[in-house]
Amino acid sequence: MSDAVRVLIIDEPPDLGAVFRATLEHHPDLRTVDETDLRAGLEGAPLDGVALVFAPERGASAIAALRERHPRLKVLVAFLAADAAALARLAEAGADAFVARTAAPREVCAAILALARGLPLGGGTPDLTGQEDVAASLGLTPREAEVLRFLSAGFSNKEVARRLTVSVRTVETHRLNLRRKTKTGRLKDLVQLARQMGLAPVFDTEPASHRPTGSIRNPRHQSHAAPPH
Repeated sequence: MSDAVRVLIIDEPPDLGAVFRATLEHHPDLRTVDETDLRAGLEGAPLDGVALVFAPERGASAIAALRERHPRLKVLVAFLAADAAALARLAEAGADAFVARTAAPREVCAAILALARGLPLGGGTPDLTGQEDVAASLGLTPREAEVLRFLSAGFSNKEVARRLTVSVRTVETHRLNLRRKTKTGRLKDLVQLARQMGLAPVFDTEPASHRPTGSIRNPRHQSHAAPPH
């Protein structure tokens, strides 16, 4: 238990439910603590671990103050609903990553561990329920979230349209809706938001036989090409 990730829960909302707290406390790789215990146990040494902060109960000023007290803490914000501008303010104040409060407790635990270990949120095989929770918290439809995940992987409008079997105009409409709902002005801001939220990018799902000639996207694949004769 000594190598368990310490989790500092900041002002847990009363409506969060007993299951959430029980899941965190019984996770073998996590240990819930409070600032008083840590000060006593570490004799004022900088605190390592993850702080779980709830928004909108706690805003940018509270996060900035927390980071000032514990500069080595990583901060995970669990939010009810937010747009890109609000998340940007929290990130500027010191938030490292975000997770939807509607996510299952085990998904929040996974986000805490990923953040503590320096791994991307949503890494590995994405959990579809968790992805849907994140999308819903941002006010996105399942299709808009799907388009966003393709865009995060670097696909063009035309490529997304082909893979989703829709028109390019439909993809463009989804992109406009994504920018409007998240209040982002540029594609790279939209992609950055998706990554902060742990929306896993979709990599090539199209069978090789359906790809246009020369459309290989991963440079590592090119190294296996047969040498010219």
